[in-house]
Amino acid sequence: MQPKAYFRAWSVVVILVLALSGVSCRQPTSVFTAPPVEIAPSAVPPLAPNPVSLPALMQHKFDGRDFTVGRVLSENEVYTRYYITYKSGELSISGIMNLPKGSSPADGFPVLILNHGHIDTDIYTNGRGLKREQDYLVRRGFVVVHPDYRNHAESDDDPNVELTFRLGYSEDVINAVYALRAAGLPYVDVSRVGMLGHSMGGGITQNVLVVEPSLVQAAVLYAPVSGDYGENYERYTRRRLEIAQELATAYGTPQENPEFWRNISATTYYDRINAPVQVHIGTRDESVEEAWSYAIRDRLTTLGKEVVLFEYPGEPHEFAHAWELFMQRTAEFFTARLAPAPTSAE
Repeated sequence: MQPKAYFRAWSVVVILVLALSGVSCRQPTSVFTAPPVEIAPSAVPPLAPNPVSLPALMQHKFDGRDFTVGRVLSENEVYTRYYITYKSGELSISGIMNLPKGSSPADGFPVLILNHGHIDTDIYTNGRGLKREQDYLVRRGFVVVHPDYRNHAESDDDPNVELTFRLGYSEDVINAVYALRAAGLPYVDVSRVGMLGHSMGGGITQNVLVVEPSLVQAAVLYAPVSGDYGENYERYTRRRLEIAQELATAYGTPQENPEFWRNISATTYYDRINAPVQVHIGTRDESVEEAWSYAIRDRLTTLGKEVVLFEYPGEPHEFAHAWELFMQRTAEFFTARLAPAPTSAE
């Protein structure tokens, strides 16, 4: 039998079978779709976040411990500067602590964590960065703790720190607070904690605010990097060709894999922020984009968060002429926000 005749014969058979079974061969005028089967949320296995992401850090169990006050580095009539170490996961982290002299309040001094900006680890030394701010704030009655971060000074090294977008720095800062809590130092009131971050340290501070919303009660962002990590990548990382290529190979660029980059950007999770925030930016900053500070302010404002931005005309990345005004505003902010809770009259 020829192929065409064979096909016509089978077509007749199919039509007869359909006719006998009561099924029409005409095109349907409508299509019936069965309703989807509803699955209870508990029946859907939760997706684990990418281990290199802020959601993964939110699920991390922080175990800061073994806060050790070591040798005296220097002292004057107002305060003593100590070398400190503590544990962050399996790593030992170094840093400094400035402790006011004299008797502390009944519950201890409020504490400020200061997060320094980027300094090449080859030249970084213990407690380097923000030394003016460390001195100013301890003189206003705060215990000042300045972590070095992993890979800095006498801290242990993490060989993967660059390929994990330095999220380990944020972990180290969070663990500094946990280690202080566990230490039970009588002169530190761990219920009153503020945080200041400059430049890269401002990015770390943003991460801390979204990962552990109740960790600090007030935060200052001093000439901060962007809360959108894609913008930081374009501004800083692309020029570091080797690491940029490694990151692009591992995760894709912000254009190729926007979801990944959203999940390492603090701005995605600003809705989690509880602490009031001050932002300070100079109009002649050569290291960060002034627009980034306004974007932080505007996003937090839209979300109904408490935020204020101060602009300093003509000031560079590390303030010069307006530095005293910046520090006065910062100290007043922390003093007001970290005031002891009023006691009820008996």
